[in-house]
Amino acid sequence: MLVTGRYLPDTLLLAYYAPGPLNTATVDPRMNIPEDSRFISRLTRETLALVLAGGRGSRLKALTRWRAKPAVPFGGTFRIIDFTLSNCIHSDIRRIGVVTQYKSHSLIRHLQRGWSFLRGELGECIEMLPASQRRGESWYAGTADAVYQNFDIIMSHNPKYILVLAGDHIYKMDYGPMLAYHARQGVEMTVACLPVAVEEAHAYGVMEADDTGHVTAFHEKPAEPRESADTPGRALCSMGLYVFNAEFLYSVLEADAQTEHSSRDFGKDVIPSLIAAGNVAAFPFKGLEGQPAYWRDVGTVDAFWQANMELVDVTPELNLYDERWPIWTHQPQLPPAKFVFDDDGRRGMAVDSVIAGGCIVSGAAVRRSLLSYNVRVNSYSTLEQSVVLPEVEIGRHSRIKKAVIDKGCRLPEGTVIGEDPEADAERFWRSPGGVTVVTAEALGQGRRRH
Repeated sequence: MLVTGRYLPDTLLLAYYAPGPLNTATVDPRMNIPEDSRFISRLTRETLALVLAGGRGSRLKALTRWRAKPAVPFGGTFRIIDFTLSNCIHSDIRRIGVVTQYKSHSLIRHLQRGWSFLRGELGECIEMLPASQRRGESWYAGTADAVYQNFDIIMSHNPKYILVLAGDHIYKMDYGPMLAYHARQGVEMTVACLPVAVEEAHAYGVMEADDTGHVTAFHEKPAEPRESADTPGRALCSMGLYVFNAEFLYSVLEADAQTEHSSRDFGKDVIPSLIAAGNVAAFPFKGLEGQPAYWRDVGTVDAFWQANMELVDVTPELNLYDERWPIWTHQPQLPPAKFVFDDDGRRGMAVDSVIAGGCIVSGAAVRRSLLSYNVRVNSYSTLEQSVVLPEVEIGRHSRIKKAVIDKGCRLPEGTVIGEDPEADAERFWRSPGGVTVVTAEALGQGRRRH
């Protein structure tokens, strides 16, 4: 929002997001913001964010065979976890714990290289919380257990609020208004939610809420999701993003740890057990000021491919060029992308595509595709509707369509993918939506790139 010629972040605009009157606020007519706008900044300082980044991500198939899902490259230059961490920084939440377990080496390396700028002397930190059997002899049994096992570390930060986040979703969100909403509602827990088409809602936790914003029912991945009364054709779904009062969360997780047959999961066990008490609120996600409420769970190959393909649209819903909300990451220092040769049948070109730094398109045609950094497409090749992860080389005379090519692959000269589904399925894994996943192992290349 522009106010007196400058942009104010959403965390300052409490009056626009939190229901009900401010107890002590008066509005300065020169700025049109509440004088006690420091309310939200106090809430963010009292908050510790926990990013759950330890899941297998098995639905991404070979893309997560050697890396955790949050470490999967996305959008040409980023890793999936960069979006959640950037949201924290922009929301002025600078105490962050990243909970890891499954094949976390590349994730930890990325965080060390790209996210080491926080100032410990100011109380800022990104702490790695790997599974270390802090309570008993088991590894993390579920999302709730991952938090429970680290609660001694969590409480050493003395937070008033704990923000539990997924490290494998793509979205831009200011968490400040959600914290303000949580505090105003006077509840122990708040769940971020958004409407999802009913035919897709079975993959999510589906909620029902009353007029006051309190959650009255929750169903984890129901076979037949119920429509929301406010949005016909859509169901109100959880984003897997929660705010808890810290002391309350500890008591809830302690009780869950003592519950026999619990799967130790927030969606399956913890949230349903709290609904009956009527002390859970639903926060409607509306997106950043002036931008759509964009949120994607890229947990399947088809969803991952589609989210990347959306970025090549003329005006994508996810604006990566927004200078007010940049996504931070680590990437090598690279030269600009380069396109060479302009002969008939051998023209280096890219149309409706995203091409990252270090790429060379040498006498090849790239159409509606996304190339991550350090990709080379050699002469007489065509690439269409494909997502190419970093450090890939595509040999001459290749024809590639609707594929995801994993990091470090070297496609031999004359490779053809996307024309014969049966032939593709014999060599590679092919998704229900017809996306072919190409890996170095499937190509008989032993070197693994994380």
